[in-house]
Parts: sequence; structure tokens; C-alpha cells
Amino acid sequence: MFTGTGTALVTPFRADGSLDETTLRRLVQRQIDAGINFLVPCGTTGESPTLTHKEHLRVVEITVELAKGKVPVLAGAGGYNTAEVVSLARELADLGADGILSVTPYYNKPTQEGLFQHYRAIAEAISRPIILYSVQGRTGVNIEPGTVKRLAGIENIIGIKEASGNVSQMAAILSAVADNFIVLSGDDAITLPLIALGGRGVISVVSNEIPREMSQLTRLALQGDYPAAREIHRRFHPLMEINFVESNPIPVKAALAEMGLLKPVWRLPLVPPKEENRARIRAVLESLELVPRVHAAFAN
Repeated sequence: MFTGTGTALVTPFRADGSLDETTLRRLVQRQIDAGINFLVPCGTTGESPTLTHKEHLRVVEITVELAKGKVPVLAGAGGYNTAEVVSLARELADLGADGILSVTPYYNKPTQEGLFQHYRAIAEAISRPIILYSVQGRTGVNIEPGTVKRLAGIENIIGIKEASGNVSQMAAILSAVADNFIVLSGDDAITLPLIALGGRGVISVVSNEIPREMSQLTRLALQGDYPAAREIHRRFHPLMEINFVESNPIPVKAALAEMGLLKPVWRLPLVPPKEENRARIRAVLESLELVPRVHAAFAN
């Protein structure tokens, strides 16, 4: 269900900072029309920590409504309060989410045993599939391969989004788990090497901008056509990189705004990119013909 390319959806806001449901619907439909494999609303790319509880449920509800019968929905439910995560996961399952993506608890830096007990509690509370999310650079805690192996023994923990940036660790996880355990890249630029090692795809930021092309990249790689997949990767690697010129999702939302797909609005503590970085983002988009070239005198 959760293989290929899944888009870590951004959450669009109106100029006044409120949730923009109309634009959200357009973004979700654009993804489905482009052939995305699955959708991931309310992950950290979706600025989930800044959403109210009601907004979080509403974003998932809209995504499920549009995607039902077309593509699976892997809804985000993570945090450092296990009881709250359990409660939210239950609500998202009731809304019809096909699975739950759960980022590790942040700040309090639990031990490996604490991580195991945290995820076991979530798994025992719902019957939906669960994808672990390990991103030490953002949360301060890493799910080690031995802990992933233990968690993979729980029936409805079916995979991990691995965003450590450590290819050796990814290889160790793939060696430790059964073949049916899904290992997904959390970094667009590492998708190809991970698939070569036995990974099953990516939960992608860049597919917000290029859903069709990123879906094609993973499909070709999973089919073993690495030359064709590399060609796509090399073309869009500058976009993968510029999406992290500042903290995600600042650059990707700036890019989508340049593409005319949403308003350039973030919720604090996120702010618009520096002007020089906005210009760099625009230049990459122009080079890829994702926006029309604008003469420098009219760029602003």
C-alpha cells in the first residue's frame, strides 16, 4: 500500500493565516491526477505542530474524501505525549486514514526502550498500519536498527520512514527486518540508493512540486531501470537540494507560491525565506521550466 512515492503534503493557509481548504483540495487533486502512489497529510512538512486539533482532523478528512478509492492516505500522528498520540491516531483511523505515520517523540529524547514502548502503545490502540518516522536531525532521537527490528515484530507496524541520512544505517535496517517490512527514504536525494539496497520508495517533499516526475523516478527504480531513474534524479536534484536551503517547509512552500499553487503563508515560528534564497528558489524553478522565466527587472 505505501510503496513508490508518497507526498508529504504542505498545508496551505490564507493570507490571514487560517486553513485554506479550497487550495488544499486543489493540491490534493493535483497529486492524484499526477499519479502519486499515496498521500501523507499532517506530517511535519504540513506544519502539523502549528495546526489546531480541529484543523489537523479537517486536513486529513479532506484528503481522505478526495483520495478514497484512488490512493491510500498515510496520516501524520506524532509527538512526545504518547497518550495524546494514541488519541489522535484513533481519531484519524476513524476518519478513514489507511495508515498512520508517527514521528519519534522530540525534545525529551527517550531511550530505545522508551521508543519501543511508545510505538507499541500506539500499535495496540489501533488496527491501522503504522509507519515509524526516524529523523534524528530534527527530533534529537534515532530509532536504532535493533529497535526497528523489535518493532517490526508487532503485526501492524509495517515500515519506517528513514531520514537519518545514514545510508549504512538504512542498510543495517534492511538486513535486520523481513522482506515485507517497508523501508522508505525520508530524503528525496537518497531515494535511489535506498531502493538499490532494497527500500520501497520515498515520502517526498519534492513531489509537492513534481508529483508526476518523482512518481516516475521511484517506479523506474523499483522496476530496476536505474539508468532512466538516474536521468530523472539528475535533472531534478537541484530542486531536491534547494528545498532545504532553509528549514523545511519554508522553501517548498515558497516554490509552490512561485508556481501559483498557493499563497506564501507560513505559521510562526516559520517565516518567509530570505530574499536571496527566494531568488535562488525561483532560479531553480525557471531552469526546470516549472515557472516562466522573468526578466530580472520585473522579478519582484
